[in-house]
Amino acid sequence: MSSLRNASKAGARTYRERKQPGNRAHLGLLEKKKDYKLRADDYQRKQNTLKALKRKAQDRNPDEFYHNMVHTQKVEGVHQQKESDVAECSEDQLKLMYSQDLRYITMKRTSELRKIERLKASLHLLDASEEHQNKHIIYVDTKKEAKQFDAAKHFDTHPALLGRKYNRPTMETLQKGALIGCVDEEELAKHAKEREKKYKELTRRIKREKELDILSQKMQMTKNLMDKKLKRKKVKAETKESAAQYRWCFKRKR
Repeated sequence: MSSLRNASKAGARTYRERKQPGNRAHLGLLEKKKDYKLRADDYQRKQNTLKALKRKAQDRNPDEFYHNMVHTQKVEGVHQQKESDVAECSEDQLKLMYSQDLRYITMKRTSELRKIERLKASLHLLDASEEHQNKHIIYVDTKKEAKQFDAAKHFDTHPALLGRKYNRPTMETLQKGALIGCVDEEELAKHAKEREKKYKELTRRIKREKELDILSQKMQMTKNLMDKKLKRKKVKAETKESAAQYRWCFKRKR
């Protein structure tokens, strides 16, 4: 039965869409269902947009102030952005201003880099963290020995130097250098506090240098975009961590 049904379909006349009658040809093509579907969807989309705008206008506070109110003007019933004072400057003047700002940012970044290098040279960067990442475990035979264990005696150093991760001299070295009387817990705590303060300053300066670097990149890109004669194509949008990326068309120089 299926073969007979397929054979009848094969010999059947192909379906053709009804065309516009001759007496209505002046009205254009006859709209089909697919055309109506597209038109209906577009109409519904516009109606939903109008409803959303009306609802937003009704919910808006009439006493609320927007900065755009003083920066726009109505020209022939259409809101347009007012020309700012920067537009009165020429292209060369704007480039000069951006060059001076960029030169200042570059100078401050260079200054921060030099200060960072000096801080790194004065610090060992060995105990930047207060928490000890590694643990030195010592095993004893009995619980009594564990209770009576003396770390200073075991490591043969002064008790005030046990918290150090580096440069922990022995008692013999301290006696040779005549430093045994100079080891003071208060003095060591004072030095540790000063060292921690320097590490915090180093962290702040590294963060500031990174921000200045990002700012200088964005200002340099803004300066490059002032030249309207060269054609370019945007490759990557601007983010908080990086400037926008453009690709300029190659222009042969004479």
